[in-house]
Amino acid sequence: MNDKITRQKLDKYFEITSKALELCRNKLNSKRLKESKDFLDMSEIAKKISSFTPDSLMISEHDQKMLRELFFDMAQRYYSDAQYFMKKDDYVLAFAALNYAHGWLDAGARIKLFNVHDSKLFTVDDE
Repeated sequence: MNDKITRQKLDKYFEITSKALELCRNKLNSKRLKESKDFLDMSEIAKKISSFTPDSLMISEHDQKMLRELFFDMAQRYYSDAQYFMKKDDYVLAFAALNYAHGWLDAGARIKLFNVHDSKLFTVDDE
């Protein structure tokens, strides 16, 4: 039955999102991520994103790195939220947070911020 969020279903999606997080984490420059683990100041990249137009989507390697870190940071935060809600037995909010976490990772993979080729974890082509 697919009309209930069960512990088994949550465990399955925690496992999938955990694998996706680990795969993406391995693609990051972890030194900067460790230095800024508690807070990433993304104001610089946010300004650039707000000024994007369809003709200006070519971005520097530095900006790509910052975007990659932003997407990964957001995924980690939502994953952490999902764990918190799971501990409180709030399966609905845990499931919602997991979907947001995986959505950030999948979006990053889709726009090639994360060089991943696993169509079981992401909506990308295997290579």
